[in-house]
Amino acid sequence: MKFLPSELVYILGQHEMRRNLRALASYTALLLASIALCSILFHLIMVYEGQEHSWLTGLYWTLTVMSTLGFGDITFDSDLGRGFTIVVLIWGIVMLLVMLPFTFIRFFYAPWLEAQVRLRAPREAPEGTRDHVIICDYDEIATSLIHRLEELHIPYYVIEPDPDRAAQLHGDGVSVVMASSEIEGTWAALRVEDARMVLANRSDASNTNITLTVRELAPDVPIVALAANLDSVDLLTLSGATQTLPLKHQLGQHIANRVTVGTRQAHRIGHFEDLAIAEFPINGTKLPGKTVRETRLRELTGLSIVAVWEGGELTPAHPETKLSEHSVPVIVGTEEQLTELDSFFTIYQANENPVLVIGGGTVGCAAASALRERQASVTILDSNCDLEEELKAIADRVVIGDGANLQSIMNAGLTDAPSVLLTTNSDAINIFLAVYCRKLNPSAHIVSRITHEWNLAAIRRAGADFALSHVALAVKTIVSLIEKRELVIIGEGTELFIEPVPKALAGKTLIDSKIGAKTGLNVIAVRQDDGSITNPPATTELPIGGTLVMIGSSDQHRAFLERYER
Repeated sequence: MKFLPSELVYILGQHEMRRNLRALASYTALLLASIALCSILFHLIMVYEGQEHSWLTGLYWTLTVMSTLGFGDITFDSDLGRGFTIVVLIWGIVMLLVMLPFTFIRFFYAPWLEAQVRLRAPREAPEGTRDHVIICDYDEIATSLIHRLEELHIPYYVIEPDPDRAAQLHGDGVSVVMASSEIEGTWAALRVEDARMVLANRSDASNTNITLTVRELAPDVPIVALAANLDSVDLLTLSGATQTLPLKHQLGQHIANRVTVGTRQAHRIGHFEDLAIAEFPINGTKLPGKTVRETRLRELTGLSIVAVWEGGELTPAHPETKLSEHSVPVIVGTEEQLTELDSFFTIYQANENPVLVIGGGTVGCAAASALRERQASVTILDSNCDLEEELKAIADRVVIGDGANLQSIMNAGLTDAPSVLLTTNSDAINIFLAVYCRKLNPSAHIVSRITHEWNLAAIRRAGADFALSHVALAVKTIVSLIEKRELVIIGEGTELFIEPVPKALAGKTLIDSKIGAKTGLNVIAVRQDDGSITNPPATTELPIGGTLVMIGSSDQHRAFLERYER
C-alpha cells in the first residue's frame, strides 16, 4: 500500500495517463447517463401501462436488465414496454459486458500496472552506501564492467533515465537508479561524495556536463571519462576528469604494440610491483619446434614462460608444451631479466618490410602513428579515397582499394608484410580479412580489433594471432584504476586477478595446490606480510593471509572462486 500514492502521482503526472483518465471519465458519464435515462423511461412506460413504481425500483430494474441478470419480478405488459426492454438489454450488453472491461483495462488497469512496473526501480542509493562505482550509461562497457565489479565485490549503480528500461534492468538484477545524469539532485541521491569512482560513459558533450556537475558536488571523487574524439580529451580534463580515455586511439596503440619491428625484443605489456610481464614472438628464431623445457629460458635468464598464445588463444604453459612458428610465449620476470633476453636475440632481425594496416579509421590511424614512432614502415589500405591525403601524413604508403579485392591487397604488399593489422569497425569484415590474409601470407603475424566479445572465437578460428576490443580495453583500464595498479593488457578475455590465498590452500606449496591444473590460472606472484615473491618457484609455500597474483581468463577465475569459496 505504501506505493499507492507514488503510483497515483505518477499516473496523474503523465500526459498520456491524464488523457486516458479523461476517456475513462467520459465513458463513466455516458454509462451513468444511460442508466438515468433508462430509469426515467421505465417510469413513463409503467405509467402508460397503469403501473406505479418507486424511483429506486426503476433503478433496480434498469441495472438487472442491463447486466442481463433479468430476475423477472418486474415486467412490462405492453409491446412498447417489451421493445424498450430489448433496447435496454442490448445497450447493457454493449456498455457493461463489452465496453466496460475493455475501457477499464485500457484506460486504468493497464496504466496502473505500468506505473507499478516503472516504479520498481529505486530512485536513490540506500542510506550508508559508500565506496561504490557510479556508471552513467548501461552500454557494452558497463555490462562487462559490472561482471568484474561483482567478482571484486564492489557495489555499483547504473543511472538510467528511461523508466521502462530502468524497471527491466532492475528486474534483471542490475543495480540501477531511475534518474537523469543531467540533474544535480541525481548525484546527491547516489551519494556521489562517498563514491569510489564515477564512470562518465556517455557522449563527449554529456560527459563534460557530468564531470562539471560531479566535480562541483564532490571535489575529490575520481572521475573516469570516456572520449570518442581525441580533441575532447583536453576539454574533459579541464572540466575535472581524473582520467580521460580516448578508447579508439588507445586501442590502436595497444594493437600496434603487438607488432615486432626492427630489432627483435620482448613486448612489455605491463608491470606488477617489480614484476614485468611481456610477450616474445619467436617466429624467425631457433625456438619454434622446442618445448618450454628445452628453451632453458628460466635457466639462462631467470624468466618464466607462464602461458603461450597459440592461434589467438592463451593457454597455460607446461614444461612439455611445444612451441610453433606462430607461438607467442607470455613471460614474467624482472626488467633486468627482460633486457638480458633482448640481448640474446639481437642477432635476429625482424622483417623490415612495411606493416600492412587495413582500415584507415581512428583505430587504424592511431596504430599507424604508433608504428611510425617506432621507426616502422607502414602501408595503409582503405577504400575511402577522400581519406587519401590525410592518411599520407601518417603512413609511408597509402593504397586506395577494397581489402576483399585480391588485386588491391596484393598491391598493398600483403605477401611480404611481416604483420597485418585489421582495424575496420566491422567484425564480419575483419574475420573475412583474417581468413584472406592467413591464406595469402601464412607467416604473417595478424592482429585484429573486434567490436563484440562474442566474435573472439571466430576471429581466432579465422587465423588472427591476437585480438582486442575497446570494451575489453576500457574494462581492464577501469579495473586497474580501481585497484590502483598499473594497466596490464594481456589480451581479449585474459586478465590479471588478485585473490587472497584460500584457507584450503594455506600452508601448501604452489605445486601441491594444483591451481594451474584445476583452474587454468597461472600464479605469477605471491604476496605476504614481508613482501612479494614474484615469479614464484613451484616449491613456494602459500602463506596464511597472503595474496595470489594470477593471469588467466574470466572463466578460469570463476572456476577458482567456485572451487575455493572465500
